Parts: sequence; structure tokens; C-alpha cells
Amino acid sequence: MKTSRFNFWGLFWGTLGLLYFFVPMYGTLDFSLRMQKGLISFRAYQIVLSDHQFVESFLYSVTMGIITVFISILIFLPTTYWIYLKLPKLRPVIEIVTILPFIIPVIVYVFGLIRTYGRPPFLLTLTPLGTDFLIAGGYVVLSMPYMFRAIDVGMRSIDVRTLTEASQSLGGNWFQTLVNVILPNLRIAILSGSLITFATVIGELILADFLVRPAFGPYMASIGTTKAYEPAALTIMSFALTWACLGIIQLISRGDTSQQITGR
Repeated sequence: MKTSRFNFWGLFWGTLGLLYFFVPMYGTLDFSLRMQKGLISFRAYQIVLSDHQFVESFLYSVTMGIITVFISILIFLPTTYWIYLKLPKLRPVIEIVTILPFIIPVIVYVFGLIRTYGRPPFLLTLTPLGTDFLIAGGYVVLSMPYMFRAIDVGMRSIDVRTLTEASQSLGGNWFQTLVNVILPNLRIAILSGSLITFATVIGELILADFLVRPAFGPYMASIGTTKAYEPAALTIMSFALTWACLGIIQLISRGDTSQQITGR
């Protein structure tokens, strides 16, 4: 009897959650297909895809996303590894630091960047290249909670100390141990953090808008002020990109992990 009630409420809340999530998306999709009166067409998608600003902004955000992922891995993988191995008591402090992007509003952060790097001795905002360096650093900070926690969860699933001692007993140095032993065991965790970081950069608005860079987020915001159907098409395309990222995570995480050396 108790099992039956549990199943009913589970089905009820599950259905309610699905309706809450998919009904607005269906409404947006339906609206995006009705640009031509009386017809269901992909006209709004054709206009968006033929817009050179869309291509430029999307390619810019993709490039910045790849750069951000690369820098984040270079920073957080060795840092987390070293904390687990040598400084485990420092881990609670690092966890607090990594959630600061959730606490400090992005608007406050971006004004701090402009005030600091918009005047001597740095002056990074005077050139596009300097601003790109600045915005890449900003993206790394904003995506820090996702990348750090993904690697942190991966580190928890393996015995870092045992694997390190085994590698060093076979003659491996710190770099070889990190690259050849630790990294292969964290590939799914790093991939998860990378794709979430990438999706965050693709949809980020405030940082790129205030630093006046041609990113995808400001493009979506600007087109929404003058047009009706194209923003709906962009929303569906962004939604599809996010689901594609999640699908890649699931596809790769279903791979054979039996050959991983976890130390446990």
C-alpha cells in the first residue's frame, strides 16, 4: 500500500516537473516556427543562420569557450591534485573560494575588472587583444565552481596517494604521474567540467556586454530588443546545444571504464 502511494506521488511530481520544463520550451519552439503567417516554417532559423553577426558572435564565444576550458584544466587539475596530496587541510578553504562567483554578483566583478585593468599600469581594455585576455580570465573565474567541483568529485573516486606512490615507485616524476596516471582516471570528470564550462561561456552576457566584446550572449540580448521570432529561434538553438553537450557527456561516460586504475 505504501509502495503504491509512493509511486503515485513520484509519478505526479515527475509529470509536473516535465510539464514545467517542456511546456515553455514547446511554446517557444512553436512560436519560432510561425514567422510566416499561416505557415509552419524555419524562416526565423534561416534568418538567424544567414546573419553574419550570429556567425561572428558564435565563433567568438566558441573560441573563448575552448580557451577558457584549456586554461581551467591547466589551473585546477594540478592545483586540486596537489591539495589532495600535500595540503588536505586547505581543502575547505579552497571550497569556499571556489563558490565566491556564486556569491559576488557578476556586475560587481566586471566593474572591478574595468576599474583595475582600465587604467595604468595594466590598461588591458584599450585594445581588443588585451580585452580578450581580460575576458578569458573572467570566464575562468566565473566557471571556477563547475570545473573545480567536477575535478574534485573525480579525485574523490580514486586513491590519489596510492596511485602517486605506485607511480613514483616505478620511477615516474610528478609530471608523469599527473599526466599518465591521474589524468586518465579523471577524464570523465574533466570532460563534464569542460562541457559545463563551455556552455557557461557560450551563454554568458554581462561580462562580454560591459567589456564590449562580440560574444553570443550580447548578440542574443540585442536581437531580442528589435525582433520577435529570431530570439525564440536562438533560444531553441542554445537549448539544443546544451543538450548536445549533455549527450556527449553521457556517450563518453558510458565507455568502458574497467581498464581505469583507480587504486581502490
